[in-house]
Amino acid sequence: MSARDIPMSQWPSTHEFVIPVADGPDTVTVTIDGREAQVPRGELLIKAAQERGTYIPRFCWHERMKPVGMCRMCLVEVEGMRGLQISCATPVTDGMVVHTQSAGVKKVQDGVLEFLLINHPLDCPVCDRGGECPLQDQTLAFGPGESRYVEEKRHWAKPIPLSELVMLDRERCIQCGRCTRFAGEIAGDPLIDFGARGAATEVITYPGEPFSSHFAGNTVQICPVGALTASPYRFRARPWDLATVETSCETCAVQCRGALQSSSNRLVRLLGVDSEPVNHGWLCDKGRYALEWVHSPNRIVHPMIRKNGELVEASWPEALDAAADGLRQVLDLHGPQSVAALGGARGTNEDQYVWTRFLKGVLRTDNVDAQLGDGLPAEVVLGLPHATIADLDRARAIVLVAPDLKQELPVLYLRVRRAAVDLDVPLIDCSSRDDGLTKYATAVLRHGPGEQAAAVEKLVHALDGATPDDDAVRRGADAISGRDGDIVVILGRPSVAEPADATVLAAAALSGLPNVRFLSALRRGNVHGALDLGLAPGFLPGRVTLEAGSAGFIDAWGAVPEARGLDATGILQAASQGKIRALVLHGCDPIADFPDRTLARDAFDKIGFHVAVGAFLTDSSRHADVVLPCSLWGEKPGSATNIEGRVQRLGQKVSPEGPVMSDWRIASELAARFGDDFDLESVEEIQDEIARVAPAYSGITARLLALARDGAVVPIAEHPDEIVVTSRPGASSDLSWEPIQVGASQEGDPASSGPTAAVEAATGAATTLQPGLAAPEGGDHIQAAAAAAEELAATVTTETGAPPELYRWDRQVEAWVPPPRDAYALRLVTGRELYDGGRIVRETPSLAPLARGCVLLVNRADRDRIGVPDGGEVKVTTARGSRVFPVRADVAIPPGVGFLAINQPGAPSHPGGMPAGPSDLIDVDAPITDLRVESIR
Repeated sequence: MSARDIPMSQWPSTHEFVIPVADGPDTVTVTIDGREAQVPRGELLIKAAQERGTYIPRFCWHERMKPVGMCRMCLVEVEGMRGLQISCATPVTDGMVVHTQSAGVKKVQDGVLEFLLINHPLDCPVCDRGGECPLQDQTLAFGPGESRYVEEKRHWAKPIPLSELVMLDRERCIQCGRCTRFAGEIAGDPLIDFGARGAATEVITYPGEPFSSHFAGNTVQICPVGALTASPYRFRARPWDLATVETSCETCAVQCRGALQSSSNRLVRLLGVDSEPVNHGWLCDKGRYALEWVHSPNRIVHPMIRKNGELVEASWPEALDAAADGLRQVLDLHGPQSVAALGGARGTNEDQYVWTRFLKGVLRTDNVDAQLGDGLPAEVVLGLPHATIADLDRARAIVLVAPDLKQELPVLYLRVRRAAVDLDVPLIDCSSRDDGLTKYATAVLRHGPGEQAAAVEKLVHALDGATPDDDAVRRGADAISGRDGDIVVILGRPSVAEPADATVLAAAALSGLPNVRFLSALRRGNVHGALDLGLAPGFLPGRVTLEAGSAGFIDAWGAVPEARGLDATGILQAASQGKIRALVLHGCDPIADFPDRTLARDAFDKIGFHVAVGAFLTDSSRHADVVLPCSLWGEKPGSATNIEGRVQRLGQKVSPEGPVMSDWRIASELAARFGDDFDLESVEEIQDEIARVAPAYSGITARLLALARDGAVVPIAEHPDEIVVTSRPGASSDLSWEPIQVGASQEGDPASSGPTAAVEAATGAATTLQPGLAAPEGGDHIQAAAAAAEELAATVTTETGAPPELYRWDRQVEAWVPPPRDAYALRLVTGRELYDGGRIVRETPSLAPLARGCVLLVNRADRDRIGVPDGGEVKVTTARGSRVFPVRADVAIPPGVGFLAINQPGAPSHPGGMPAGPSDLIDVDAPITDLRVESIR
């Protein structure tokens, strides 16, 4: 957890916050309470003091928001300046002498706290903030001890729902403005404000507009009192009842850092942790509250096998034997090419590696895909030059060729918005409809569905010197020209109603520009780890192709597939033709998630033997012959890889409520029944094996993951500066000590900067480990961390021969042109919304009501042409069939386009129970999906 979110009683001693900074033109000398320090020029006084061991009380200040100086709690005395200064709005200057505990400061602190408590209710025993309330802590530490005021406290109706997830107790509010400022400054959703005046001032929403931000839960976390509370957590626990572990959220592929808390073996809360390279402490509400699904009463906790046409409970040995026997029989009769596997994107890296080893090394099938036909080809994702999330802040420009990030990767949306709004990075939005980032874009390259490649090529030509005839292209090119840095492209499928071809063509065009790097906008929790570790056709673990890596993996595993296999679409097409005889499902539901539901259902009707590994019975796994229950996030340790290739730790906080197994252990047990002993007994052993055999993950050992504060971006030889080692002997707390950067020494570093050691990754590139400056007096923690860093260097050093070269995409693609438009039809665009009918939302009671159902969104002109009002029903027809949907006009949709959110709850479209949606209308073999829409009278 970041220091600002830690109760004062838990703050470390002063010397633990000493951060040595070299003298230079970018630093100034300040003296705080008699101690001299070197501080970055222009840093706010409150932050400079905090990071050097002096806590200045505050309520309104938050490190990630602009200072406003509202609460006056942070006043300090600065020699040579008249009166007391607001430390949260005062930058340091050279020679500044500051007193934070003088008699004048103490008197003001007493007064501010006494004033705040005039009307503040003394209901701490029933307040959710009790025990972790900054107002409580600062009253005890800095307050007068008694009050001269005896007025009656406020008695207002409570709680007031600001939204389905956030409740307001108005009488507790101290008007610090953190919530309203976050909503406007950070989230861009100014849906709450202050109303009334004086003692009647309160947080309000606007008529007809609830606080329906995707990030509302952050206002609860940063509220310094109990004015805002989360309805899922309200009255659930007390902080002293909770045990905490730091982890990464796996609801989407950004993998925000969080503190996962439990009580009585149940997950009760996830708090954002301030990770500088990833999430800045923010979470989306889906990630924050989705932990409820782990304890769903609908979970499967016992293995099941099919007997007499019905799935019945069985013992683990019986179920594993049945799964192995069924797979062996198909292999013996039809060979490895008749076996396939789908899924794995929500498992840990360790799960994914062991399953890849089982599927490709034991079963020797390459018909494996962690994606479900709704992503990008693995060769594009793995072979493009990767950017980091932090690259957005210093980019030459950001180009969006992706779905709506606010809906699919919400905290990445926050980072892009920050870059565009606060850091003046040009944002080029290449999309077929308005999305959450369109209003912040420097230029909007509007195009028809499936035509993004043509729009991008115009921009590329303009950057190459051609004169564009499009004003938007000209604005974009002018904004980019003359700036330094990399162009960061966020690349994803804008719509699964069309194939990936147009997006791949756009990527090929953009990758030809100099200094371009990519972030792939794939949404599933650990899909990037799955692709990295071989759950894709044609690849082996570590971003190497089957062809390039076969020799090494045969040595490590004993066998690999003989030829490249099929992706998800190819697997389902082959299954519908009777060519895939056995299918393993790993935590996925193709009938719900594959874009072409007709094909998926037909495939499952034809598959002869089906093994499902998962935690729930889905529309797909109900077809299974064997069901093997697995543990979920929060129930198992491990690691995961996010969109930038950052490998981070996952923490285990609770034990599964039943005899379920970790996914990797299931794969290992199946392998043993084929006579192959993996000899892997722990997550740490798997991590070390991955580091040993997977080239891109060389050096990502269990030891490194245990010490690296923010994980490591792979391959570490290309990103040495991303590794920051922390050490706290004898504890595995979320509170870390002195950071020690692992990276090349910076030019001009003093010779006395401490011991260095070469860290040689298996990729052959040498980097340098920089443990930091000599420890000050009493700074044994820094010496301990330096020693840990030296040990780390020895751990990750390897002397192996040259590994296979990491895959690089050759940009060879076939030309693809969408068919001409039909003047009488709407062209379909599909995408996901944050709250959908997927398993996580469906099994989370707090979130399930937020899924709005499937509604056809059209331009107002198209709605009027069809002749129906908002909310009226229309019949939508494609070559796949017809479905009925309500329709609504939306200003974000251009003429000639219809938008349907995929996988939304609603009326069942067939006896199987799945709600009608765009998957019922899409044919994956069609280049585009056109809709015929007619009113129902």
